[in-house]
Amino acid sequence: MTSSVEIHAPTENLRSRTSDPRKNQYEKNKCHKKLRKLVGEALTDFGMLENGDKVMVCLSGGKDSYTLLDLMLSFQQHAPIHFDVVAVNLDQKQPGFPEHVLPAYLTELGVNFDVIEQDTYSVVQALTPEGKTTCPVCSRLRRGILYSHAKKIGATKIALGHHLDDVVETLMLNMFYGAKLKAMPAKLRSDDGQNILIRPLYYCRESLIQRWSDFRQFPIIPCNLCGSQDNLQRQVIKEMLADWDRSHPGRVDNIGRSINNVTLSHLGDRALFDFAGLKADCSRIDALQID
Repeated sequence: MTSSVEIHAPTENLRSRTSDPRKNQYEKNKCHKKLRKLVGEALTDFGMLENGDKVMVCLSGGKDSYTLLDLMLSFQQHAPIHFDVVAVNLDQKQPGFPEHVLPAYLTELGVNFDVIEQDTYSVVQALTPEGKTTCPVCSRLRRGILYSHAKKIGATKIALGHHLDDVVETLMLNMFYGAKLKAMPAKLRSDDGQNILIRPLYYCRESLIQRWSDFRQFPIIPCNLCGSQDNLQRQVIKEMLADWDRSHPGRVDNIGRSINNVTLSHLGDRALFDFAGLKADCSRIDALQID
C-alpha cells in the first residue's frame, strides 16, 4: 500500500473537449443542464431540501464531491427556497496529503468551508489486520467525525456525493456477499436520529459526472488509503457493471430504476408483506353467476 498522495491532473476527455471553443462550451452547458435536471428530480422526489436548511457538503477531493458542490451552489442561486451551503473536508493525515489544495480551491470559489484535522490514517492502519481492506474501519471513523461536526455547526442536512453507480454497486454487494436486498437510499436518517443524509446525485451516472469533471478540470486528490487496494469486493462489482455498460447498454440504468419500483408481493420478505394471511377474495361475483 502506498503512503503518499499525489494530485491527479484531470484526464483529457476527447468527447467532452474539442478544439472549437463554442462547441466545447455548448457541450459543457448541455452536460450541466442534464446534471441539474437529474439532481433537481432527486431533490424533489425525496424532499431533500427545506427552506432555511444548512447543508454540509462533504468534500473529499474526488470528482463526485466536486460535482456535488457545484450543483448545490447552482441550486442555491436558483432554487425557490433559501438554504446555506458549507463545504467540509476531513483531513485524515495521510502521509504526503496536499493540505493546500482544497482550501485554495474553495477560497477561490468563495465558498464557506471547514477543514477537520483528525489522524484517522494511523488509527485505520493500527486496527486493520494485514491483508484486510481498510474501508470498514475508515468509513466508521469518518462517519462519526462528520456527524459530530454537523451538529457542531448546526447543519440540518449532510450531503454526500454518491451517484447511481454507487447505488447499484451497493445493491449487488449486499446481494452477492450479504444475502440482502438492500441498496443505498437517497435520503437517510442516521442511526442516532440526529442527522439527515441526502444524496443529490442519486439519479446521475458516474460517466456523466466524469464528463463534468473533465470540463471543469477539478484538482482531483485520490484516496490512496483505499484506492490502492486490490482486494476490494466493490472493485469487482464495478468492473462487472462496466462490462454490462459495454455489452448491454441501459442495463445498469434499469437496475437503478428498479430500486424505486418495488413490488413487495412479488418478493419474499414476510416482515414486509403478509404472505401467511393472504386469502382468496371470495366476495367477488363472477359475471357468469348473474342470472
